[in-house]
Amino acid sequence: MSRADFNEGMRAAAPVCISAAPFGALFGAVAVANGQTIAEAALMSLTLFAGASQLVGIELFGQKIAPWIIVLSIFAVNFRHILYSAAMAPYVRHFTPVQKFFGFFLLTDPQFAETVNRGESGRGVSFSWYIGYGAMIYVPWQVMTVLGGVFGQWIGDPKMIGIDVLLPIYFMALVLGFRKRPNFLPVVAMSGAASVIAYHTVGSPWHVSIGAVAGMLLAAALPVKREERRVATQED
Repeated sequence: MSRADFNEGMRAAAPVCISAAPFGALFGAVAVANGQTIAEAALMSLTLFAGASQLVGIELFGQKIAPWIIVLSIFAVNFRHILYSAAMAPYVRHFTPVQKFFGFFLLTDPQFAETVNRGESGRGVSFSWYIGYGAMIYVPWQVMTVLGGVFGQWIGDPKMIGIDVLLPIYFMALVLGFRKRPNFLPVVAMSGAASVIAYHTVGSPWHVSIGAVAGMLLAAALPVKREERRVATQED
């Protein structure tokens, strides 16, 4: 494992760590408020590590809801990871099966975006860089979960201090990082519109998957320029 690549990955993930930290604390506070012990909340973060899905699961666990509905709800939130893993495949094919196991366990939205950007830039995605990036998000998330569980009552409503907008702003920055791609605007517009409509008709968390599928279908239907097709063929 290359120490230089590992450190480079950690440095690249530092902004994500800062923006995600308040939500790690929020999860810990919500988990304890919903009846989990601090140890149980920490165990959930250690083994699940899927911020939005963790919050969805916690909110549903305390209600009289059939387990299969909880599983489907979490699947709906994480459906996008199926698309993520497919898009990342050309850049992590050299990973061993064990490396892929740990790599996809650490897969998050920013991890996906940075991996694809790094792969497309020609710099290559080494396992050391990938793990360094993931560890910089994973480890602080565990710490903040515990701190949130201990001091959760001090956090209160995140909207009152503005931390509820940190992750949406960061995710918007990730999306804009792909703005130079062909068909960016129509795909983003379709995905966003479908997600908003689904949110008000079908409800959360299904709007996440519905928006993703709508954008994916439009992207597949739009014409692809000859140069783009050639590049895609070379990558495959």
